Amino acid sequence: MRLTGTDRGRLLFVLALATAVAVFTATVPLLRDWFDLRVYHGAVDAWIHHGGSVYDYRVPGTEYGFTYPPFAAVIMLPMALFGLHAAIAVGLLLNLAATAFVLHVLAGERLRRHGWFGLAVTVCLLALLEPVRDTFSFGQVNLVLLALVLGDAWLLSTGRARWAGVGIGLAAAIKLTPAIFIVLLLLARRPRAAGTAVGVAATATALAAWVMPDASRFYWTEAVWDTTRIGRLDYVSNQSLQGVLARLADPAEPSRAAWALAALAVLGVWVWRARRALAADDVLGAFALTGLAACLLSPITWVHHLVWLLPSLAILFGEGLRRRRLLWIAGCLYVLLCSSVVWLWFDDASGIDGFVGSNTYVWITLGLLLGLPVGQARVNRPPWRRRTSDTAPAPSPAAPARVPASASQPTEPSSAAMAAGTAVGPAVDTRRGGRSEPTGSTRPAAPKPQSSSERASSYTAKPPA
Repeated sequence: MRLTGTDRGRLLFVLALATAVAVFTATVPLLRDWFDLRVYHGAVDAWIHHGGSVYDYRVPGTEYGFTYPPFAAVIMLPMALFGLHAAIAVGLLLNLAATAFVLHVLAGERLRRHGWFGLAVTVCLLALLEPVRDTFSFGQVNLVLLALVLGDAWLLSTGRARWAGVGIGLAAAIKLTPAIFIVLLLLARRPRAAGTAVGVAATATALAAWVMPDASRFYWTEAVWDTTRIGRLDYVSNQSLQGVLARLADPAEPSRAAWALAALAVLGVWVWRARRALAADDVLGAFALTGLAACLLSPITWVHHLVWLLPSLAILFGEGLRRRRLLWIAGCLYVLLCSSVVWLWFDDASGIDGFVGSNTYVWITLGLLLGLPVGQARVNRPPWRRRTSDTAPAPSPAAPARVPASASQPTEPSSAAMAAGTAVGPAVDTRRGGRSEPTGSTRPAAPKPQSSSERASSYTAKPPA
């Protein structure tokens, strides 16, 4: 009998897997000590209780401070009511809730089919992914943003398009990168949802300007254009196209022309593949491709930003259950994304091995953008999705079926057809609605944030003493 063939065996397997995850997390990648959340809390506390600007605040002993748009500070205002430990607890709860929703959208039906055992294994495997564990241990907002964006996809695909665009608009107002999903809404010919997203983002930005006018003026005229406030472009944690070029050019500045050409190529591939996914009504595929493009095009994509790869990994694993070769590919990519392999080139990313190894996550993102199986019939449909072909038409009460008869007796519908729920003869389409298409940092305070060796965080190669 297989180990997982009984409830006791499944429980022992989950306990062993959870223990392995805990040991790995405690020994291989050291925790980030909630550094980003401490930035958020300190900036809001300095603004509310000490009359300073959120953009003037620096974590004591460092040069690192708040880098998000002003609206992000506005929605973080409740932090001023809590101490740091309470803020950490709230942040953990928010990330857990966001993770639960993301799992529901990406794999809800499959997880329900496998019950508690499938959910427990999935959570353990998810906890090993470097972008996920960094998001939690930094106290970052990436999973919340992903949940907001996928929430819009869910609304559009379940016929609740009235509020579609709100999640994307809020995400874009909190952090600029999700604004690319507004373009996806336009590609999907969802102008109303795109307009809603733009309106929500503009309203949120205007609200922030009214609440904190000086800080808003500084951010939109100066800080937003200054990537040095976020971190070094050539730092190994920057897994974007700009990061690749910066490491190649180091110590010189990367070529802007080279970046523009690479960005245009990525945009072209994204538009081409996203339109194909939309034409096949593959909502999840279109959103997954857009998350990949966002990671590549952003000037700085820290490792923890790569939670945007989760929809692509869900698609790859889902399709891999039907095609063994894809399952092996998905497994290899998963192992690499758990391994923290890019940090092997923390000190020196020169040479062929440095070029290949230090940009491993970029190559993974590019490969998924080019080869993710999307836009294929009856593939990767989210659990909340109902396609026309998945629902059999009901027979028309006003037009009974005419069945040709033989000389001796009438011909009856086959048992296979009856089992599939297929009506014999004319039918009336009882579906409701039409097609469901989508309308669519900070830095660490101390050395050794990633492993037992001397390393900096996702922000700078030279952490403060």
